[in-house]
Amino acid sequence: MKRSELTSSDCPAYYQGYLNTLPPDADLLTMLGRQLGNFPEFIKSIPPDLWSYRYADGKWTLAESLGHVYDTERVFQYRALRFGRKDATPLPGFEQDEWIWASPAGKWSAERHLEEYQAVRQATLSLFRDFSREDLSWKGTASGKPMSLGAIGFIICGHQRHHRNIIRERYLDQ
Repeated sequence: MKRSELTSSDCPAYYQGYLNTLPPDADLLTMLGRQLGNFPEFIKSIPPDLWSYRYADGKWTLAESLGHVYDTERVFQYRALRFGRKDATPLPGFEQDEWIWASPAGKWSAERHLEEYQAVRQATLSLFRDFSREDLSWKGTASGKPMSLGAIGFIICGHQRHHRNIIRERYLDQ
């Protein structure tokens, strides 16, 4: 599936910013795999003294921001599994700030971050690899809004890219 095949009815407008970080011709499985190849290099490039850096009071550290990426991908994996199994039960949202304050990611080493990211993304790839085109068009409800399974996959990719861009702009280019 290509990102350009998604329509405005595939997900709430809130997610369009994430989708717009991806090229229209992006293929879902290719993008998931490409990010699995290049995001670890990005993680490795982060200077050790910046892992606990906050660009403003009350903002997440760089390490917490990365932990947020993994947590969110796991939430979307779960949504994808439920939607992929044609489960019509509405799924709740999650409170990202509360999750970050309870997460150990802010204390992890770069190696632990790499391990976590690779495990999470490998599971995402494994899950999405077996969805058919018909599956990807199936819609469920999450956070009170309809969204398609295909949109979930692209949101995962766009969300990661969005946070990589924020890390570059607000943490690395200080």
